[in-house]
Amino acid sequence: MQSLNSESRRTVELVLTAMSRLQVNHNRFLGYTKDEEGNLVIDPEQAKVVKRIYREYLEGYSMDKIAAGLEADGILTGAGKPRWHTSTINKILRNEKYIGDALLQKTYTTDFLNKTRVKNTGIVPQYYVEGNHEAIIPKEIYMRVQEELVRRRVVKTSANGKKRSYSCNHCFSQIIIYGDCGEMFRRIHWNNRGCKSIVWRCISKLEPTGLECHARTINELDLQEIVLTALNELLGDKSKYQKQLQQNIASVIRASAAITTDGIDEKLMELQQELVKKANNKEAYDEIADQIFALREKRQQASMDTVQRDEQLQRITELQDFIKDQPSDLTVFDEALVKRWLKQITIWPTHCIVELKSGLKVDVER
Repeated sequence: MQSLNSESRRTVELVLTAMSRLQVNHNRFLGYTKDEEGNLVIDPEQAKVVKRIYREYLEGYSMDKIAAGLEADGILTGAGKPRWHTSTINKILRNEKYIGDALLQKTYTTDFLNKTRVKNTGIVPQYYVEGNHEAIIPKEIYMRVQEELVRRRVVKTSANGKKRSYSCNHCFSQIIIYGDCGEMFRRIHWNNRGCKSIVWRCISKLEPTGLECHARTINELDLQEIVLTALNELLGDKSKYQKQLQQNIASVIRASAAITTDGIDEKLMELQQELVKKANNKEAYDEIADQIFALREKRQQASMDTVQRDEQLQRITELQDFIKDQPSDLTVFDEALVKRWLKQITIWPTHCIVELKSGLKVDVER
């Protein structure tokens, strides 16, 4: 973080003074309104829409599909418009106000006469206020969404350096990989001598990737059978895989032993109080501000690590319950199970490796 200039110091003083009486604009802000005293309060019906957007995004929907679904259901935006843009969905998914917090100085005034405001790109300092109002989205859900937003930017980088973006068109999209070249498979409508079918082919065979690829073409029905075989393998040897899952739980717990936010909040409170004191006394506080931002980044990373650990543990325990409670083999392919459990299917010339999000791997000869 760069040192703060004199204008920024003056801005900090104004911001610190206003923190205790922070008001958040609710105009065009889906999910909230204000009570008679001007306090930000939840609008129950709009809050359902916000929760739906977060839930569908974590279920794998693209922002386009979320927007299309809202329009199809006749749901209005925060501005009361029937048309939903992906940019609107994106802003809702990134808005910290839905967890009850508020980031000050997202924009700032450049011309007080014309009231011109521009996006703050670091010209003036920003301040994060926690617990400013009632939350609609739990913090752990919000953090999972932020992680997913990052993950979807680049799902995979090919061996030739080409970046593959996220797609949610099919449950197998971007999880089918060829073991030799490491490239993804793509869904193709196949017409072989008048026989129509849906197959998956390695992108190295469909694009000039510069890689020599000998991947086999695999029918979608065969992929479905591979998934059923792998899941039924888990159900057929419950004790073996339950034991592996218990070991996975222990590994996750050991790996997360160093994750802690102990003392960070207390130290932040001390530094913020010291910052206010120095600002009121018109003393330099650049060093303290740097420490505050560094601690916030450290706490943010610790929170992300904790969310990832909890999510992994939840996946493992859910799979344990599924294996324990499933009375018989699966006979019908279910896309929901693929989205819920599968992380990747690696195709080899004579077999496939089905990897689950819980860390289990099942080798299927096919």
